[in-house]
Amino acid sequence: MAKTSVFQKRLEKHHDELRWLYMELYQNDDMFAELASQLYEFDKQRAKALKKMDAEREKEPDWYKKNDILGMMLYIDNFAGNIKGVEEKLDYLKECQVNYIHLMPFLDTPKGRSDGGYAVSDFRRVQPQLGTMKDLESLTASCHQKGMNVCMDFVMNHTSEDHEWAVRARRGEGEYMSRYFFYSDYSIPSEYEKTVPQVFPTTAPGNFTWLADAGHFVMTTFYPYQWDLNYANPRVFNEMVYNFLYLANKGIDVMRIDAVPYIWKELGTKCRNLKQVHTIVRMMRMICEIVCPGVLLLGEVVMEPEKVVPYFGSVEKPECHMLYNVTTMATTWHTVATRDVRLLKLQMDIVSRLPKEYVFLNYLRCHDDIGWGLDYGWLRQFEIGEVSHKKYLNDFLTGAYPDSFGRGELYNSDPSSGDARLCGTTASLCGIEKAAYERNEPALEQAVQLDLMLHAYMLTQSGIPVIYSGDEIGQENDYTYHKDPDRLEDSRYLHRGKFRWDLEPQRKEKGSVQEKLFTGISHLETVRKSYEVFNTDADVWTFETGDNAVLGIIRSNGTQKLAALFNFSEYGKKAWLDEAGGAYRELITGRELEGQEMDVPAHGALWLLKK
Repeated sequence: MAKTSVFQKRLEKHHDELRWLYMELYQNDDMFAELASQLYEFDKQRAKALKKMDAEREKEPDWYKKNDILGMMLYIDNFAGNIKGVEEKLDYLKECQVNYIHLMPFLDTPKGRSDGGYAVSDFRRVQPQLGTMKDLESLTASCHQKGMNVCMDFVMNHTSEDHEWAVRARRGEGEYMSRYFFYSDYSIPSEYEKTVPQVFPTTAPGNFTWLADAGHFVMTTFYPYQWDLNYANPRVFNEMVYNFLYLANKGIDVMRIDAVPYIWKELGTKCRNLKQVHTIVRMMRMICEIVCPGVLLLGEVVMEPEKVVPYFGSVEKPECHMLYNVTTMATTWHTVATRDVRLLKLQMDIVSRLPKEYVFLNYLRCHDDIGWGLDYGWLRQFEIGEVSHKKYLNDFLTGAYPDSFGRGELYNSDPSSGDARLCGTTASLCGIEKAAYERNEPALEQAVQLDLMLHAYMLTQSGIPVIYSGDEIGQENDYTYHKDPDRLEDSRYLHRGKFRWDLEPQRKEKGSVQEKLFTGISHLETVRKSYEVFNTDADVWTFETGDNAVLGIIRSNGTQKLAALFNFSEYGKKAWLDEAGGAYRELITGRELEGQEMDVPAHGALWLLKK
């Protein structure tokens, strides 16, 4: 009797549910049979080294939930020119204690119509100026040898209008038109527009684009050059799965599935978060576990934590392994501007009440803008209005407010509604840019302290902390995008500047901003890795400190208990712990402290381990 292969065992485990879900969506036996056959082919093509890693991770499924993972987001060209350049800089990333690198979009896109790489024209081709698929395989193999994981964006909601499918659809080929949403007149698009919100009402209004040469409207939720895929067509699902597995077989460890809530469209709805989306994500999770169980799904779901929970699925039927903690990031900058931690405390309590199995990625800044999706219903009790508060936050963090230290810029500003989002690097938003320009040493010291406090706070949250490349050396805003015709309309390039390798050597110059930040963040991560209380399975809750400028967080795993204090004010504060005194070891400085009331320096952070 022939021995059952590992692939067959995995397929048998998921086959019935996978087939049931597939048939529920598509009622197409032939297409399911083709899918199953292709899964086998991709399993055969998967390298031995990757299969070995799959097997190891299957034995330890919580491998990504430990306290030793630190991520970094970077653009390949900005960081090191090309993929080979990134491979040459891996030792630097190891010095940063980074073992998870998120490579921002690098697949082929049209120049000037790429939305930062999110308009893919070929899912199996790297942008030529960045390298080749062989370069990518070499990079991922080198990363694995150094104990590092690689994340990439898989843009599944749409393709570029230059993608082969789109080009053939534009010519009128029916098979390819059916892979998108094509309409010969505006009658059906007008019905969609009644219920579907606009993503970019000022820069890309509407959800459809008229193609004069093709004589049709096509659905374009984001930008006119990004055509939405029709996942009601099983050919679309199958082919995108094949693209996904092709990339996974290049050594990718984490697939960030982009714009997940948008992928299923249905007339008469908002075309967001429909139940079919969860069917598709669940099928993708099972397909991963059949072919590449070492690969994680990271869902890009930009909503408050309690609303993103469905994208984790259930214990029995999981969907995404990880999701972004978007609202906490925005609330953090609200807290920087207001010096009031109450909303942040509320936000953290919501996240902490969620099951520990749910893993969030935590970050201070990312490649995108900061949208002020705050809990305005809760803020209203303090007579804080949404429009006026957004204006205050934007004014403070762009330097328009009197004596403010932020130096950001607005994004997608809508003068009619007063709404706008915010851009800027962590250093510039913390005041480092302003203080350095004014040569104000006391202000610069405070700005550096704020930056370090925010990183300590991020590392205290449960989940995986992710640093944006350049933050470790205090990189400031890059204003050169104003002179680039392809970028000047998009202020997000303010914080997407080239990595300042000319500043990098200064991280070894005692007393420099770069040295203080690099050494400080590295030290925080070293401490975090050394104590199991920072594992994701610890209990986490906030407590009242007696001062609205100081956030108090408790982490406890049964054997260790950590009380963390974070002062969002520029003044020193006294904060009360949540228990009647005690002896503590302050982990950041190594000091021994006692008592119930603690002095927290301006913009200071304390990690107090109960003795």
